[in-house]
Amino acid sequence: MATHAPLEEALLKGDSSVRNNSDPDKTRADEKLNCYSNAGFFSILTFSWMSTLIALGNRKTLDLKDLPLLPIIDSAYGTFPTFRSKLESECVGVSKVTTLKLAKGLFFSTWPGILVSGLFAFLYTCASYVGPYLIDILVQYLNGEQKFKNEGYILALAFVAAKLMECLSQRHWMFRFQQVGVRTQSMLVSMIYTKSLTLSCQSKENHSSGEIINLLTVDAARIGEFCWYMHDPWMAVLQVALALLILYRTVGIASLAAFGATVIIMFLNLPVASMQEKFQHKLMGFKDERMKITSEILKNMRILKLQAWEMKFFSKIVQIRKNEETWIKKFLVGSAIVRFLFFNAPTFVAVVTFGACVLIGIPLESGKILSALATFRILQMPIYSLPDTLSVIAETKVSLDRIAAFLSLNDLKTDVVEKLPWGSSDTAIEIVEGNFSWDLSSPDITLKNINLTVCHGMRVAVCGTVGSGKSSLLSCIIGEVPKLSGIVKVCGTKAYVAQSPWIQSGKIEENILFGKHMDREKYEKVLEACSLTKDLEVLPFGDQTIVGEKGINLSGGQKQRVQIARALYQDADMYLFDDPFSAVDAHTGSHLFKECLLGLLKTKTVIYITHQVEFLPDADLILVMRDGRITQTGKYNAILKSGTDFMELVGAHKTALSSITSLERRPTSKTLSFTVEETDSLSVFGLDQKAEHIDDQNGKSDEIVEPKGQLVQEEEREKGRVGFKVYWNYMTSAYGGALVPFILLSQTLTMALQIASNFWMALATPVSATAEPAIGSFTLMVVYVALAIGSSFGTLARAVLSAIAGYKTSTLLFNKMHLSFFRAPMSFYDATPSGRILNRASNDQSALDMSIANLVWGFTFSLTQLFGNIAVMSQAAWQVFIVLIPILAACIWYQRYYSSSARELARLVGICEAPVIQHFSETISGSTTIRCFGQESRFNDTNMKLIDRYSQPKLYSASAMEWLSFRLDVLSTITFAFCLAFLISFPNSITVPIAGLAVTYALNLNATQFSLISNLCNMENKIISVERIFQYTSIPSEPPLVIEDSRPDRSWPSFGEIHIHDLQVRYAPQLPLVLRGLTCTFTAGAKTGIVGRTGSGKSTLVQTLFRLVEPVAGQILIDNINIASIGIHDLRSKLSIIPQDPTMFQGTVRSNLDPLEEYTDERIWEALEMCQLGNEVRNKEGKLDSKTENGENWSMGQRQLVCLGRVLLKKSKILVLDEATASVDTATDNIIQQILKQYFSECTVITIAHRITSILDSDMVLFLNQLIEEYDSPKKLLENKSSAVSQLVAEYTRRSNSGFES
Repeated sequence: MATHAPLEEALLKGDSSVRNNSDPDKTRADEKLNCYSNAGFFSILTFSWMSTLIALGNRKTLDLKDLPLLPIIDSAYGTFPTFRSKLESECVGVSKVTTLKLAKGLFFSTWPGILVSGLFAFLYTCASYVGPYLIDILVQYLNGEQKFKNEGYILALAFVAAKLMECLSQRHWMFRFQQVGVRTQSMLVSMIYTKSLTLSCQSKENHSSGEIINLLTVDAARIGEFCWYMHDPWMAVLQVALALLILYRTVGIASLAAFGATVIIMFLNLPVASMQEKFQHKLMGFKDERMKITSEILKNMRILKLQAWEMKFFSKIVQIRKNEETWIKKFLVGSAIVRFLFFNAPTFVAVVTFGACVLIGIPLESGKILSALATFRILQMPIYSLPDTLSVIAETKVSLDRIAAFLSLNDLKTDVVEKLPWGSSDTAIEIVEGNFSWDLSSPDITLKNINLTVCHGMRVAVCGTVGSGKSSLLSCIIGEVPKLSGIVKVCGTKAYVAQSPWIQSGKIEENILFGKHMDREKYEKVLEACSLTKDLEVLPFGDQTIVGEKGINLSGGQKQRVQIARALYQDADMYLFDDPFSAVDAHTGSHLFKECLLGLLKTKTVIYITHQVEFLPDADLILVMRDGRITQTGKYNAILKSGTDFMELVGAHKTALSSITSLERRPTSKTLSFTVEETDSLSVFGLDQKAEHIDDQNGKSDEIVEPKGQLVQEEEREKGRVGFKVYWNYMTSAYGGALVPFILLSQTLTMALQIASNFWMALATPVSATAEPAIGSFTLMVVYVALAIGSSFGTLARAVLSAIAGYKTSTLLFNKMHLSFFRAPMSFYDATPSGRILNRASNDQSALDMSIANLVWGFTFSLTQLFGNIAVMSQAAWQVFIVLIPILAACIWYQRYYSSSARELARLVGICEAPVIQHFSETISGSTTIRCFGQESRFNDTNMKLIDRYSQPKLYSASAMEWLSFRLDVLSTITFAFCLAFLISFPNSITVPIAGLAVTYALNLNATQFSLISNLCNMENKIISVERIFQYTSIPSEPPLVIEDSRPDRSWPSFGEIHIHDLQVRYAPQLPLVLRGLTCTFTAGAKTGIVGRTGSGKSTLVQTLFRLVEPVAGQILIDNINIASIGIHDLRSKLSIIPQDPTMFQGTVRSNLDPLEEYTDERIWEALEMCQLGNEVRNKEGKLDSKTENGENWSMGQRQLVCLGRVLLKKSKILVLDEATASVDTATDNIIQQILKQYFSECTVITIAHRITSILDSDMVLFLNQLIEEYDSPKKLLENKSSAVSQLVAEYTRRSNSGFES
């Protein structure tokens, strides 16, 4: 089994071996000597400081630990504080950020790097024009005009020196701006992360985590990449000015025509660029929307599969993608026009200039023409890069706008709560005339006229019906709810336990310590109090077990207990518990209450919300809430006598208790058959069957693993060279590769016609002013223009065909990948953090949509250009092959030597990004807990470590590229020098114009070679995105949705009888059995309650019934049909479930109840009335169309009632309740039970519940412990005082009647 990711485990968990160099306690003993900061002058000049790393990458597969540490100046630790202080001083607090101020802040934080890269860019520009300036002189020299002795060799030396200068300055310019880019991205990601920790709830509601992740992955990266283009605007001006000087010297006044043509082409850019900006903006909008929905779907995939809704949501994503594709299409057409215009720019400028010369009567000589052609070729760069630069400036502006808008969102007000130091006041919490509202724009106030005083050491219970404002009361104490008026004072530190458990991926131990140092004695006490000791004994790695994303491999009860343990370990002054006992069974609930609230916390201030009346008598003060007001306060007996609200809650509880006594007198109504297969009485782990907590992980026993493997494995990472198969699959995805020969043909034709036009101009014009032209000016221009137009059409065909191929491929792969992961089994989601899937759906897909086609076809075109260059040079001096062949061999060797390191560095970049995103999305969902525990700085610290771990391979990947480019530049300069030396040494052996043409092409050799290698390397790096998407197009799929040959009748199941025979279930081949030979029958129309300790396999049974898990042996028959023989949609759509976590989706009330759009509004209103939500929805502005915001604007109990509404609409014969009433008060629980009795009396109902009263009403009770221990009517089980069920009920009754301290 693969070892777990050093990154995703060690990094997210702060392992010391991967700490950043910025930690002061980090020794630099392991820092490699090739680290940039330790390198000498020569080493920096030639990039030799990278050689050690590249050599290592050639010997072994590079890993993170092999990379040298980042210099402080490039790390987030070094750059972020400067940037933040600059931004704060500029904006007077970050919340008033404008785009301009953000851009200024970024500039002033990185200006030294920008300045140095600008200096190199200036040197590069000047050096690149030396060659075109000297060509005319060289042609005259070859023609026999020698001005002084050894002129030829001095000319050759000047050519070579300028070329070397050009190469060196270009390499360092590129390295410097990439350094600046990495710094910029680090600063922005840190800033966005810090901001997300302080966002107010309202701001958060308007920005989903998917949108914020886009700011992080797309916008911050785009601004980092802007550094590539930063100097282009002023360089374009300089390049045009230098070009005009040279042209004026060669073609005189006709240079004005050249200038005019250049300006026209540059101005043609502007409308195209603004059009591209508009397309980009629209594109990002749809991409945001798609990512928002994708992230929501991944979070709730279990629910979607249980309800058989996943394909409906898949079609939702496909629909949004279709809208996105319209804009991608427009964007790609725009790009093709840009390419057409600008590859033809030099030709257009040349035609205009030479045409002007002919008209004005300026004589054209081959030397001047060659000088002009070399100049036009350099001029192509500013003209060609200008549209790119303009569109990048436009894109960067969009990204800066988006980030500035996010940074200026409202923060949580820090003055809502007045924090007093411990010991400065007798009262722990004081609220005077408090009015609070989650939504400041809404007239509805969440909490009204709250007056509350809690002294130190008090135990305060909060109770009330669903939606009465209990959770909001705790939130206003920790300062999360905006305050309209009043005073809130809190004295001392706080610890908070949220209603929905928030668990970080990482070791269980780290979740409990939560940044504190280990105190073994205290730690053991906390584990004991939270009854986690037994759970941890069962886990193969104990508390070192790695928990998956959102605690995926722990059961609901275990997550809740880990959360409570985290709070207890903090040793705060006051504790706020939001309904901590709902997710655990009765026995564990009692233990937690006794050991935690009455034990470890007996001297602390504790406020706890509870729906369970049995926990109320021990409170010093009870607050009863209704409609956002505190309606009653006092001790248990006192308020029992006064007021009605509390009586209602207690009355409901008494009703539940009375059902136990009435059981004694009730005859068993239905006859049920069952057999219990006797197997070994010891459980899988050799523990007694009665062990309190055999781990079940919500029935997801992935964690009961052989002691070698954790649940979340290292992200799959291909090793070695990206196989040719990946390229082949990419190129042949669109139309089976039919376009490939046409693209290659158009590229070859373009190149051939361009060379032909240059040959024509060089050979058809005289060498010197004295010679007579052989061809008339008119013929000269007509042939030239004809060849130019031919090559233009070649360019157009090439641009259009490659855009079509790229678009078609990205569309096909998008649909293939999404279909593949939508059809993946649940085990895939349990073991795959959503960050990995989101990364592919956003970053990798973006690369596929926008850039990979350009790189692949750009590479083949560069190859064509290189062959063209060599062909022209060999016309003048075939001897150049003597040097060219070994030099090409050396180039290929260098490229191969470099590519093994470069590939792994690129893969590491991809892999290091996922933990940044994952940590970020975890932080957003747990920001309330993080703030309450005051842990913001620790989380910021972890985030910076992760950013630096991402920057490391990114920066070294760029450095490796420069290392290679520098060496290739030197080799191509040697070829150039040899060609020059040969021409100068044997001037008479060759036609002068062809010699001049050869030098013109040789001047461009290193640019062509660089373009080839950079396209190749970028393509190798980016093709990894294709490789990663291909990985996810072949995920093993669930069984078929529908099996046409064995579809059940429309009326199936007409009775609802479930027969289970010898059912054995395990979660993976190497894991032990969770259910070990279950055989029983749930009679049609009977109500069966299933109980068992946490981890006994209750939820596993449900998952097997819905085929989320396939059994190893045995079968389940529903009305005599084996469920394994029909399609999973046919099965799941006929069963109903109310799950443990009540889930609502982004959308409307209607789409939440009926996503498949099967029912009329009338039916939906009926269902809402039945589940008591009719009035609630009627009072909303949009009625059925009112927005649901993922249910964040609904209380937990109301969300549960929505889930009840779904099953009332569906009216299946079989209904499963999986802890369905865990998060509602007893009164609402009773309502739900009444509704079920009324509307599901003819149905088979299976109930898993911690609340013992929920199942005593059943016809049969099954006590599960991986085997069936007891299965009988509740009456018989209660009569047998030694039965496990009887003991659970006794515990509940005793607790309810007397409390704990009596």
